[in-house]
Amino acid sequence: MADTDSERDAAQSSPGDLAARVVSTATSDIGSFIRSQRESAQVSLRQLAQTAGVSNPYLSQIERGLRKPSAEVLASIAKGLRVSSEVLYVRAGLLEERPHSPVVDAVHGDESITERQKHVLLEIYYSFRRENSDNAAEGETPQHAPTPSDTTPKSPTTTGE
Repeated sequence: MADTDSERDAAQSSPGDLAARVVSTATSDIGSFIRSQRESAQVSLRQLAQTAGVSNPYLSQIERGLRKPSAEVLASIAKGLRVSSEVLYVRAGLLEERPHSPVVDAVHGDESITERQKHVLLEIYYSFRRENSDNAAEGETPQHAPTPSDTTPKSPTTTGE
C-alpha cells in the first residue's frame, strides 16, 4: 500500500502521464541550463534573444520551461551563447550523449571555427574511431598513417662542387 500521495499518484499514473512528466522535466532542464549559461556569460535575456533571432517573451518562456525550442532555435541560442549546439541538443533530449575525449573537448572549445566545421571534424573523427574499432574486432591492428614528414620528398643535398 502506498504511504504518500506521490507514491499513490505514481502507482496510478499511466505511461502517457509518465511521458508527459519526462518531457516537462527535459523542457525545464534545457531552459534552466540555457539560463545558467546566459547568466555565466553575463548576457542579458534581451541580448541573447536578439542574437538568437527570437522574441524576448519566447526566450523567457524557454528558460522557465514553458516552451520546448526546436533544434533550429537551439542552434541559434547556442551560437549566441558561444557553446556547442550539440551540448544543447543533448540537454534537450534530441541527441544521445557521446563519450567525451580530449579531441572532442578541444574541437568544442575552439572558437576560431564555426559550429558546422566542428560538426564535420567530429563526424570524421568518429568515423575513424568506428573504423579502428571494427578493425580491432576483426583482429587487425590499425596501420601507421604516414605523417607529412614521411611523405615529403627529400631535397638532394649539394656538395661543394
